[in-house]
Amino acid sequence: MSAGWFRRRLLPGGPLPAPRPPGPRASPVPYRRPRFLRGSVSGPSAADASRCRDVRPVRSPARGRVLPWNAGYAEIINAEKSEFNEDQAACGQLSIRRSDFATEEDEEWLTLCPVEFLTGHYWALFDGHGGPTAAILAANTLHSCLRRQLEAVVEGVVATQPPMNLSGRCVCPSDPQFVEEKGIRTEDVVIGALESAFQECDEVIGRELEASGQVGGCTALVAVSLQGKLYVANAGDSRAILVRRDEVRPLSSEFTPETERQRIQQLAFFYPELLAGEFTRLEFPRRLKGDDLGQKVLFRDHHMNGWSYKYVEKSDLKYPLIHGQGRQARLLGTLAVSRGLGDHQLRVLDTNIQLKPFLLSVPQVTVLDVDQLKPQEEDVVVMATDGLWDVLSNEQVARLVRRFLPANREDPHRFSELAQMLIHSTQETEDGPMGEGQVSYDDISVFVIPLYSRDRGSSGH
Repeated sequence: MSAGWFRRRLLPGGPLPAPRPPGPRASPVPYRRPRFLRGSVSGPSAADASRCRDVRPVRSPARGRVLPWNAGYAEIINAEKSEFNEDQAACGQLSIRRSDFATEEDEEWLTLCPVEFLTGHYWALFDGHGGPTAAILAANTLHSCLRRQLEAVVEGVVATQPPMNLSGRCVCPSDPQFVEEKGIRTEDVVIGALESAFQECDEVIGRELEASGQVGGCTALVAVSLQGKLYVANAGDSRAILVRRDEVRPLSSEFTPETERQRIQQLAFFYPELLAGEFTRLEFPRRLKGDDLGQKVLFRDHHMNGWSYKYVEKSDLKYPLIHGQGRQARLLGTLAVSRGLGDHQLRVLDTNIQLKPFLLSVPQVTVLDVDQLKPQEEDVVVMATDGLWDVLSNEQVARLVRRFLPANREDPHRFSELAQMLIHSTQETEDGPMGEGQVSYDDISVFVIPLYSRDRGSSGH
């Protein structure tokens, strides 16, 4: 889509306001603490939180009512799980330029990149837990971190092949060959920038929560459109899928204690002090009881995909590092996700054991080559927090998309209405759109991102 069309669609109804640079955009000054966090330890009020630039937490209405986020592609509901909506979102245009732009380098820079700005688009969903504060901070901060990280490596992003050295000094004439042998591509530099941005944002959230005496964390799902590719970065249990006429393709994977069992067990193996003698890292089909002592039972450790048997010892009777199955699985009996932002102060109940060493802020990044995909008019990416996926499968969402878009082809607001319809489909008590009567009581956020633009052809996503 064109940048202008993108900005117009995000504006609320009524007269258009005076033109302003598209958001989100990074500030040239260091990140400044949001107003509601300054000098406060009691948490944000609805009025203060609504002043945040990119997000508007909403007080809970009657359950099931759909509230527009900012009249764009995102729809958010508050299912009364919390006083403030723990789901937050941000989207807008990213304008990236070289951070150390200097006069003597102007000619070289213009040769390398014919325009001063490298433009992309950004969408992000944050699902908070322990309160909305971490999600609000992430929605106001992550895009700035990403822009700074991209500006620091922009020469590598716009080059045909990333150079070994960004300083311009050639240490070894064979450097291009070494880069090629490693298979390093431009998209790898963007992936690295996303990974670094998540880590930087996590550090900012940690400092701000500590300074304000607040706690909490959030999952993060981000999509960035840049140079004909869509980068989907996920840390948590939100999900993104590609829906086409004849294809449904997952663009992210959920990170839960079960899916990351081996990484978590391995950390406990190398650093047993993290468990403080309160937990066992070994996995058993069920939690062991006193009567199991001396019995030979099934187990597996961090190095195992299969199962083996061992004689039960007293230490095996401790609470398991990962307990429960499916949606009920918990890390150290506390948290349902294994990646995300924040949670620096989170401890296991009645202990001094920190969960943060087991929680990664680094996302998994999937790259979709949109130009190569040659998208058709109704090809979309659906991003949503876990409340949607608790009720609907990828295939069910795809069926709803394929049913809705052709029937509303002439509606200029059909993508935002599709996002709204997907949320409504999780709130039906009887004979819902899928005819299964399932209900979600979680806060839910949905983005529907079209990959095709009539104005610019299939590559104008």
